[in-house]
Amino acid sequence: MTLTIGERAAAMLAEAAAISEPGAGVTRLPFTPEHARANELIGGWMRSAGLKTHIDAAGTLIGRREAATPDAPTFLLGSHQDSVRGGGAYDGIMGVLLPILALEEFGDRPLPFAVEVLCFADEEGVRFPTALIGPRALAGTLDRNVLEMSDRRGISLRDALDGFGDPAAIGDIARPASTVLGYLETHIEQGPVLEAAGLPVGIVTAIAGIERHAVTVTGRAAHAGTAPMELRRDALCAAAELVSAVERICRETDQAVGTIGHLDVAPNVVNAVPAKVHCTIELRSAEDTIRTRVAERVAAAARDAAAQRDCSWQMERTYQQPAMACAPRLQDALATAIKTAGQRPLHLMSGATHDASAMADLCPVAMLFVRCRDGVSHNPAEYAAPEDMERAVVVLREFLKRLASDEDS
Repeated sequence: MTLTIGERAAAMLAEAAAISEPGAGVTRLPFTPEHARANELIGGWMRSAGLKTHIDAAGTLIGRREAATPDAPTFLLGSHQDSVRGGGAYDGIMGVLLPILALEEFGDRPLPFAVEVLCFADEEGVRFPTALIGPRALAGTLDRNVLEMSDRRGISLRDALDGFGDPAAIGDIARPASTVLGYLETHIEQGPVLEAAGLPVGIVTAIAGIERHAVTVTGRAAHAGTAPMELRRDALCAAAELVSAVERICRETDQAVGTIGHLDVAPNVVNAVPAKVHCTIELRSAEDTIRTRVAERVAAAARDAAAQRDCSWQMERTYQQPAMACAPRLQDALATAIKTAGQRPLHLMSGATHDASAMADLCPVAMLFVRCRDGVSHNPAEYAAPEDMERAVVVLREFLKRLASDEDS
């Protein structure tokens, strides 16, 4: 029986999902034996589609299809092969496979530009306290000091990369912007919008900017039975008001989300008033000005909550990544491709970070989202239907046709 494109995609992704550390879900970290086995499998997919493969100095597996003329620019497609711990079978790697299947259908048909499918090694940032090594190296924005960072076993990124790429040459692989037409990343949505709209694919307008803060609220420990309520300096009660404030402020603000995902309480015993709380705040928005306003309101709420209980507080920004808008021209080309494929274009924001956010420093970028069941991701239950993946392949093929037509004209 002949499999449909979607059924083939599902079977191939299931084969890739088996390349994992033991345990539930998929755990495939960069520069590990599992990564090497995944490269062998994905490289085989690329070569079967007529692509020539190599691995660059940053450990990115690249499959290339040459243009009709040798000096033509290159259009890039791709995503990442690594996973979170106990993740799913679709996040990242689906965005490597579907472009390969789309290019397979072109056969020997010449295009006015070269095409490369990029399989990045480290997008999730699980093994090392950094991420996006491959796209940053291509964009020329990689801080080479990250090579000295170590994983939990004390293995440096430099040593881990050796054997997959070439740490000594990683600064030499930056692409001239004049040689690159753009970058398109296909990814499961990791959210519920497409499913709620009843649509298989959508067009990303922007990747949200992110900032993270470390907050410390300091009160005074006291006996839980003898300290009157009105005289307590309860750090946890102040922190609880901050938690509520983050939720309230982000609910009141369009295009903003906020999360307090980590709390440490001291002394953390049943019969003592909490003296100190450490917590994290993460804020995201597709508009940096909105995110900045939310951060200012959250800081004011933290100050007020602490002052009401005679507590002190500190709030330090530990990470910031600006929002990244997708290129209007590439969005338009995707919209045309989706209409040609018989679907209604829907535009939506990405709240998650992707390789595209780093590739934006090199070239115009776009993203195609594919519907996922219940919006679940980073979870073994992650799922994209074969028929939705097949529609995405058709959209990718039509997108490349439209791009080729534009280049020819």
